[in-house]
Amino acid sequence: MREYDAIILDLDGTLIEDGGGIRPRVRSALHRISEAGVHVMIATGRSEQSAAPVLDDLQIFNPMIVYNGAAVYCPNSRSLIEERNIDRGHLDQLLHYAKQHDLLPVVMCADSKRALSPRTDALKFALHDMKAVEIVAQDQMRIDRPIRLSLFSEHHHDTKKFADEIRAISDSEAYFTWFPLNLLPSHQDSSLLVVDVQPPCEGKKEALMYLQKHHGISADRCVAIGDATNDSPMVELAGLGVAMGNAMEELKQVADRVIGANDTDAIADLIDELWVQ
Repeated sequence: MREYDAIILDLDGTLIEDGGGIRPRVRSALHRISEAGVHVMIATGRSEQSAAPVLDDLQIFNPMIVYNGAAVYCPNSRSLIEERNIDRGHLDQLLHYAKQHDLLPVVMCADSKRALSPRTDALKFALHDMKAVEIVAQDQMRIDRPIRLSLFSEHHHDTKKFADEIRAISDSEAYFTWFPLNLLPSHQDSSLLVVDVQPPCEGKKEALMYLQKHHGISADRCVAIGDATNDSPMVELAGLGVAMGNAMEELKQVADRVIGANDTDAIADLIDELWVQ
């Protein structure tokens, strides 16, 4: 009898190599356990537009957690099947603050991303790998059903302090994540810091809750793998929480195990160990 019935994987820095794409042996291992009845699920901070091509590459079309837990995307219907939204009053406060303090805001909802025109080359480059970003005027940033507001700063030097500053703007409930942009392989030379504001949710822990609700798979029978602090909610709660070798130290400290880096076959090795052929 197998010990684990599901595996949950982050994308950037975990399933995806630094150069982009999924390693062939990792893909093969995931297909093997999926065909044997193990539920393979993606949990990412990406939008559905950005994450969908990875599922197309992986060819395992289970619903996935996007926007750090604020929504669930179904690759078969090509639509969000669950979503939460940021309070409109809170969004207005955040956009006003961004304007006052020279932050670049990007507002996202299902199938849409809107941003103000970036003022500098650094901010312009920050948007270059976002899919389908529309540059709009200030009054067009207040979209219906907002799922995320991302705020980019050239002026802050500490991500936690930047996040605390944004959190203090309002008493409205929200789920905050933050990171230096250079955490992403395509932005390794960037000095920008990012704070993402999502509606109230449990972060990537939502993946474990989804599996329990829809598939009857309890958290203790799940393996969760990630590389950054936004993966902590699922890594801490899963039966086996795994940090990649390239993971942030904060995640390694809460993980049950640390494996090799994302540009190795470490995930395939773990799968072969846990689900013996």
